[in-house]
Amino acid sequence: MPQKERLRQRRENALMAVIGDTDTVTGFLLSGIGNVDARTSNNFFTVTTKTPLPEIEAAFTQLTSREDVGIVLITQNVAEQIRHMIDDYERVVPTLLEIPSKDRPYDASADSIMQRVQTKLSAS
Repeated sequence: MPQKERLRQRRENALMAVIGDTDTVTGFLLSGIGNVDARTSNNFFTVTTKTPLPEIEAAFTQLTSREDVGIVLITQNVAEQIRHMIDDYERVVPTLLEIPSKDRPYDASADSIMQRVQTKLSAS
């Protein structure tokens, strides 16, 4: 299959992934984004106060390296825990978006991805 065709097919079948607190992940799963494949690999990761940082980092790495994921949503409070990884993330696909959680509103000044976008827009 030619590369153009593979890319087109990948975009059409891309999944959305989510990393966040229980309420946020549950809400997205109820909206229908949940997926578990034959390898029992899913497209979501729930973070609690007891989730060790290495597990969050591993979930981020796993979801952002999947070929079938087009967008990764991450709650801003979880993103702050792995800010070093978020700041180093430069891929376009999957696109990384920070979102608010139920307990904490979105703060654009803390969103490093949004700051990068604003910097690039102001430079042009």
